[in-house]
Amino acid sequence: MDNTDRTLIALLQVDGRASFTALAKAVGLSEGAVRQRVQRLLRDETMQIVAVTDPANVGLGRQAMVGIRVQGDPRAVSDQLSGLPDVHYVVLTAGGYDLLAEVACRDDEHLLSVLNDDIRPIPGVVSTETLVYLKLAKQTYAWGNLTR
Repeated sequence: MDNTDRTLIALLQVDGRASFTALAKAVGLSEGAVRQRVQRLLRDETMQIVAVTDPANVGLGRQAMVGIRVQGDPRAVSDQLSGLPDVHYVVLTAGGYDLLAEVACRDDEHLLSVLNDDIRPIPGVVSTETLVYLKLAKQTYAWGNLTR
């Protein structure tokens, strides 16, 4: 990845629907060259172009991060968590929890169901701690746009 790729990523983070023509003008390349670069970045999974929603605005008013302690290999539990439809983010961690899983649910009853019916019964899960989100203060995905 070179500086042109980084610039394209930064531009697409501002407007994911920017035309290849506009991108080409911004980086000083032909439209075809920009199209090839963007397609490569997508194909190599360096980036995705998706619609980002506010979960509360699409009926998912209860979000939480679930800290999970595991007995045995956390990768097996991670694989199971990753297959759950209400779990949107899973990371293996070092520290107080073996895994963190972000869930988005309709309401408290739905969250309770996800915890008790989906997450806690997974073999290897020893305990969970649920951190309910009260307010989303910041959400950004500008990782490719490093300013320092």
